[in-house]
Amino acid sequence: MVMSLHVIEEAHRFITQAVLVGARVFGRAFAEAYRQASASSKYSQSSIPSSGSFTSKNFISSGLTLDEACKILNVKPPKGGSANIEEVTERFKRLFDANEPTKGGSFYLQSKILRARERIELEAREAQEAAETEAELKEGWKPKIWKDR
Repeated sequence: MVMSLHVIEEAHRFITQAVLVGARVFGRAFAEAYRQASASSKYSQSSIPSSGSFTSKNFISSGLTLDEACKILNVKPPKGGSANIEEVTERFKRLFDANEPTKGGSFYLQSKILRARERIELEAREAQEAAETEAELKEGWKPKIWKDR
């Protein structure tokens, strides 16, 4: 009986030490991961240009700027917010089909082409909405009045 108490006491010490060592290792790994994430975040924030032309919408479609999207699809940047959507769509279809992975193309290039089209369409849509808002402001607010009959 005395021997079994001694074995239980040793097992208890062993389990306690294993838990403490595991917790210490986990804590250090967590602290190091947090330090690395914090440093990475600071680095990425410092690499963002502080010029006035930078906005979050410039990188809305997978980090693609409007200039990069236009270069990928080989179209001119939209002038005054209006883009030639037919030309963008035609170039998109041709390049997207040419890079079909089943025909030996690249899935990576296909995804870049898709993101470029999305980016240009987003820019055109935002410009159209801004123009509509501007036209509405110039026209003035004219509420619709419904009369009961």
